[in-house]
Amino acid sequence: MSLSNRVMYHTQERRTIRLKAPVVCEREDAWLGDGYYFWDDVVDAEQWGHNSKRETGYFEVYKAEILIDNFLDTVFNEAHYRFWISQVEKAAEQIRRKTGLKPTIKEVNEYFKERAIWSEVDGIIFQDIPEKDNILKVKAFYYRKRIQAAVYNLEIITTFAFHSESRCKTKKWY
Repeated sequence: MSLSNRVMYHTQERRTIRLKAPVVCEREDAWLGDGYYFWDDVVDAEQWGHNSKRETGYFEVYKAEILIDNFLDTVFNEAHYRFWISQVEKAAEQIRRKTGLKPTIKEVNEYFKERAIWSEVDGIIFQDIPEKDNILKVKAFYYRKRIQAAVYNLEIITTFAFHSESRCKTKKWY
C-alpha cells in the first residue's frame, strides 16, 4: 500500500486562538456532505476566505498534509469519476421518484448518509466550477480546476498548521 500525502488548505474566520484541527462543515448546501473541507490551491482557499468567511472581517488559512490513498478521486481518476456520476444520478432518481421533484444537494447528501454510501472512503476530491472567477486570465474559459476535498476521517490529516491570515476585501472577490 502506498502512502500518498497531498498538501491542501483549510479556510476559517479568524479566531482568538489558532486552530489545532480543521472545523467540520455541516452546512445544508455543503457539496459533499458533512466533512472537513480543504482546497487544493491556496489561491482558492484565499478566495473562499474573501467571499465566505467574512464574519470577523479576517480569515485564516491553514495548511494540511492529507493521506489520500483511500479517497474517491472524481477529478483525476476516470473510474472514480464515472462511479461518482452514477451514484449521484441514482440518488437523484430515487429521490425524484419519491418526491416528484428534483432533489437538493442536502437531500442527495442525506440519501448517501442514510445508506452509508461513503463509509468506506476517507474523503472525496471534487472539482467545482465557479460562476465567476477573477483568477482566470481568459474571460468565460474555465481552464483552471478549482479542486476541493471533503475529509470524513480526521486520522488521515497528518499535519495541520497555520499558514496565513488576511483581511476580507469589502466586496466579494469574484
